[in-house]
Amino acid sequence: MTGPASTPATSATPAEPAARAGSRPAILTVDDDPSVSRAVARDLRRRFGEQCRIVRAESGQQALDALREMKLRGDHVAVLIADYRMPQLDGIQFLEQAMDLYPGAKRVLLTAYADTDAAINAINVVDLDHYLLKPWNPPEEKLYPVIDGLLDAWNRSEHRPVLETRVIGDRWSARSYDVREFLARNQVPYRWYLAEEPEGRRLLAAALANGAAPASDGASLASDGASAEAVGVGVLPVVVTPDGAALVNPTDAEIAAEVGLSTTPGQDFYDVIIIGGGPAGLGSAVYAASEGLRTVLIERTATGGQAGASSRIENYLGFPDGVSGSQLTDRARRQAVKFSAEVITAREIVELRADGGARTVRFADGGELSAHTVVLATGVSYRQLPAPGLEPLTGRGVFYGSALTEAAGCAGEDIYIVGGANSAGQAAVYLSRHARSVTMLIRGPSLTASMSHYLIQQIAAIPNITVRPCTEVIAGEGDDHLHSLILRDNAVGTTETVPASRLFVFIGAEPRTDWLDGVVERDAHGFVVAGPDLVVDGRRPRGWTLDRDPYHLETSLPGVFVAGDARSESVKRVASAVGEGAMAIALVHRFLA
Repeated sequence: MTGPASTPATSATPAEPAARAGSRPAILTVDDDPSVSRAVARDLRRRFGEQCRIVRAESGQQALDALREMKLRGDHVAVLIADYRMPQLDGIQFLEQAMDLYPGAKRVLLTAYADTDAAINAINVVDLDHYLLKPWNPPEEKLYPVIDGLLDAWNRSEHRPVLETRVIGDRWSARSYDVREFLARNQVPYRWYLAEEPEGRRLLAAALANGAAPASDGASLASDGASAEAVGVGVLPVVVTPDGAALVNPTDAEIAAEVGLSTTPGQDFYDVIIIGGGPAGLGSAVYAASEGLRTVLIERTATGGQAGASSRIENYLGFPDGVSGSQLTDRARRQAVKFSAEVITAREIVELRADGGARTVRFADGGELSAHTVVLATGVSYRQLPAPGLEPLTGRGVFYGSALTEAAGCAGEDIYIVGGANSAGQAAVYLSRHARSVTMLIRGPSLTASMSHYLIQQIAAIPNITVRPCTEVIAGEGDDHLHSLILRDNAVGTTETVPASRLFVFIGAEPRTDWLDGVVERDAHGFVVAGPDLVVDGRRPRGWTLDRDPYHLETSLPGVFVAGDARSESVKRVASAVGEGAMAIALVHRFLA
């Protein structure tokens, strides 16, 4: 096989596309002479085509573009073979830049006899693994043994395919935290990279050099291989999907559409629309779909609700060893889908109205959906801690709920938890496995008034958990993230400042029902009133048109039911929420009949 290394390229055909990331690593070869390029690829395919994918390019820049695409897709590259004499970007310069993308790939330089000095010099410049003199006929003697040895060396290293979604972000970015929580709560496998670390820089540079732009507004970013430092954290987080799509600071809906979550209902009309994907909503979906009702569940963030974020639920019937909230709700979601319920994620409903015999909901983006009946299972959200300085630090050291994605970051740290109910206790037990110490701050004198006995016993047996009674957070301090807390001991009236980088807050919950104002009757705290509570002194609710009292979970709008924590006077437990979800469907059947 012959071919002058200095012959200029006669065509500008793009590099042969890499296949979707899989089990076969790639061998990339680049030569500016098309005949040599084809011959190299032909010989490599003949021997290595079954175990490797052969990617061919005819210029250094073309090869770098292919490598950036492969990097985003999560492909592995085992060997890089580059001709030395190429215009604009010679083989050594190409390998030097390729090292930033694939530092573990083995590097080979193709040289003519006159260029052996340059090849020897390249050993020091790019840590060259081998150089091959042209021509190398026969390949069985001069080419294949070299590549065999390099592949063996590469395979002895750790090179597992990375098929997850990848997130590149800043440690203390609130939006980076939100994206990770969204993916985790939706059971989407992902890998987290800090933008300032080497692999994060490589991924970010590849995404920006490929022209990735903010998904929300389409604004252009640098396309010259800009580094994370040059671009700055304003573009973060960057989400790279398994097929290589790079999204810059995307919305939840944009992420959902790219990672395979369903965001669009398949029909225009249903028997029942379930709003909310917590235990109550999932319970409704399972029973409705299993009984043949056309069912759609709409969730604005992720199925599971607060229960889905719980590290461990130990008092739920049928799980004597306990179960994590994510496991329980994932099983429930899969069960609902098995019965043909549609589960729609990352869509927020902002309006509910009666359209004759139908009930119609309107999405935040203006779309609408109708059904015979609606089940409100919107759950509750954690109440915000009003202490000065904490609001701007939300997601940057101050977290509402268990924030399981932050557990690894707590290693070796002293963390604080505000709250004394079961959710706070479960978080304390879980985070104590990672943190150096966990301090629970409660306003009351003990945990007995608000926490289950089994959980109090567990906490007492864990040496790195401390409970500080009669204590509250009166302020938080920090610039880019939380640095310290000011605590007040209400028993003695003293205050102290303690260093803290993470604070987890569990101080009660508020219903997500503001959008229902004037549509259904709510109590003074915003919880939805239903059933017998709507009938006061024998009088049915205002505007009620039917010749019967509201069913047990029916709201003041006929055909609209409420289940779970959003209902006034409900029992705030997972089991009761699931039960109410099932009961709501029994009442839906009665209404439809």
